[in-house]
Amino acid sequence: MDDVAPEPASVLIDGPWRHRDVFANGTRLHVAELGQGPLVLLLHGFPQFWWAWRHQLVGIASAGYRVVAPDLRGYGASDKPPRGYDAFTLADDVAGLIRALGERDAVLVGQDWGGLAGWTAAALWPRQVRQLAVLGMPHPLRVRHQIAVDPRGQGLASAHLFSFQLPWLPERALVAQGAARVAEYLHGWGGPGFPSDEEERRYRSAMRIPGVAHSSLEYHRWVFRSLFRPDGARFAQVLRRSATCPVLHLHGGADPFLLPETAQGSSRHVSGPYVWRLLPGAGHFLPEERPDEVTELLLDWLGAPSG
Repeated sequence: MDDVAPEPASVLIDGPWRHRDVFANGTRLHVAELGQGPLVLLLHGFPQFWWAWRHQLVGIASAGYRVVAPDLRGYGASDKPPRGYDAFTLADDVAGLIRALGERDAVLVGQDWGGLAGWTAAALWPRQVRQLAVLGMPHPLRVRHQIAVDPRGQGLASAHLFSFQLPWLPERALVAQGAARVAEYLHGWGGPGFPSDEEERRYRSAMRIPGVAHSSLEYHRWVFRSLFRPDGARFAQVLRRSATCPVLHLHGGADPFLLPETAQGSSRHVSGPYVWRLLPGAGHFLPEERPDEVTELLLDWLGAPSG
């Protein structure tokens, strides 16, 4: 790969969508947007950016929805501020984005860290979350619980989280050799056939945008270090509020990072209608591993747009 770091504009990939910047919660967020109708927000995870949702952007918009896929703060073409990589701020970004887009509420669809944002926003901002779909992310309290009670299962699967706590060295490792470590995560956590050459190339390139490696790791540092601080206790207290909106929970049956048995206990944290679907043989990156199936499941669950 080229030694020159890519520009943020490198993630403005052409397609039927339009790119623009939206200011929310004091931060400039880049979004890709397509369609008209009720708002659906697609929230990506690590180590990706908005493009992870390209298939669903088109499929959901064609069904009569306004679909917006942002780069989370610290990723892609969004701002990369020095702080704000905690779950509270992430949820506030989501709520602020809904308002900045001129809507009172939205359907949230989150994968990985985007799923954590969804779980948190549903607890903190219940009136703004009309429905919640979570892919490849158990309820955060389930992850905490399973790491503690199953150290050889979910604990081992989450081992990279501990190595991310070191200062600066993980950033350097993440971007070394053209961000080869990103390829390791994609291949290691994904199912058969994922990633394609294009997916690997784009995600490796996006991680090398200045500031992205540090910002993406700061999320992981907060979620671990907060376990021993008052903000972590407050986070757990907030998440004990059940999600009252309808929840669709999709998980890969072969996800080696966030294990299916960890995800399966998440229903206890939902008091609204809850639908669970395990996708046999799929890994961690469902929107790209099973794009047609995921889009179909989402549209069946969403139903015909109204309002």
